[in-house]
Amino acid sequence: MQPGDRVRVDRGDVTNEGVLLPSTTRDHLVVKLDGGYNVGIDRDEADVELLESGARDVDEGADAGGGEASEITFDDDLPTVSLISTGGTIASTVDYRTGAVTAQFDAEDVLRAVPDLAGRANYRGRVVANILSENMEPPIWRELAEAVREEIAAGADGVVVMHGTDTMQYSASALSFMLDSPVPIVFTGSQRSADRPSSDNVMNAVCAVEAAKADHAETLVCMHATQSDDACALHRGTRVRKNHTSRRDAFETVGAEPLGRIDYEAAAEAGAEGGAADAAIEWAREPIARGDGDDADLSAATDLDADVELVKFTPGMDPAAWDYLDEKDGVVIEGTGLGHVHTDLIPRIEELVEGGTVVAMTSQCLSGRVCDRVYDTGRDLLDAGVVEAGDTLPGTAKVKLMWALANLSDPAEAMGRDLAGELTEESQPWR
Repeated sequence: MQPGDRVRVDRGDVTNEGVLLPSTTRDHLVVKLDGGYNVGIDRDEADVELLESGARDVDEGADAGGGEASEITFDDDLPTVSLISTGGTIASTVDYRTGAVTAQFDAEDVLRAVPDLAGRANYRGRVVANILSENMEPPIWRELAEAVREEIAAGADGVVVMHGTDTMQYSASALSFMLDSPVPIVFTGSQRSADRPSSDNVMNAVCAVEAAKADHAETLVCMHATQSDDACALHRGTRVRKNHTSRRDAFETVGAEPLGRIDYEAAAEAGAEGGAADAAIEWAREPIARGDGDDADLSAATDLDADVELVKFTPGMDPAAWDYLDEKDGVVIEGTGLGHVHTDLIPRIEELVEGGTVVAMTSQCLSGRVCDRVYDTGRDLLDAGVVEAGDTLPGTAKVKLMWALANLSDPAEAMGRDLAGELTEESQPWR
């Protein structure tokens, strides 16, 4: 038996079925279960039966840890998907000397690490950055947007951006505002690196490629919908938030259902048989339609004013803590409830507005919208010049204000209206 074979392993009263993985020792078997988790089994205690041969050849380009390599060939009948790497856990490995996860793979390494991508599309790989996402910065957003623009202009039918999960929502928001694309732009990543048990990199990558081939023109985040390997959720880039530090289904669309859901088994079958990606996707709401792909349908406004700060109000906060905001072009406040701060901070905010700073109000609550006309504090904030950002997520509001200051004549007015699906007309209960 070889890695890639499907096996049944009996040990005592326990039976496990799954795919045999490379092992680092002669004494143990490693099997990936159907739920996506790995199990290590003592060979001496195991009765192993081969169920299905599925081993792939490993060429000299594979990594020393036993990773599988896939041959990427061009097929005129397949769409072209650009894989753009920025680093992160999906393109990471573990340094076993320290236990630290380090971003070190380029886009071609990811293709070799995820052989399931072979045959689904023609791929072009491009590296914009090789960083963990906590090191992401606005200048890299501009480089990323320009790279995506160039790939689409060169004929890509879809783009997959491989990104660290911690700040993925900010980057997805940035590209949502910066690019008006005729084709899908799909962000994906993984919570757990490829060489750790229960890694989510393969399923997320496969679903992201299928989403990039589908008939829509959204900027999406594609990540696990549940803790098992059954489906990925497709979240609109301006409405998504990472809500758990380590779960595989960490990402959620705030205030609504995800835009869509892609069934992993159906996606795997569609890709293997050359079928349409849309067959695997169930849309909860109508997505933006795919354009015809010519340059006339692609527009980019990649300028950003990075001199914007996101601040969170907390009880007992010293107004002097906001003195550094005097030099900022924009400030987004995470207020309480409907969008409030201590009344002692209102004169400070008024000074900022009078000095030319755009101040927008969001809420610390995960759902709902700000409304500063209900209580006296809110009305005083409006009188001070604060702009209500509705139900825009605080992180998205920061990115939006950075973009609006650099590209629009009235950025304050823009914070109160929807530009890229970030602000809904009204908050409603959802199923």
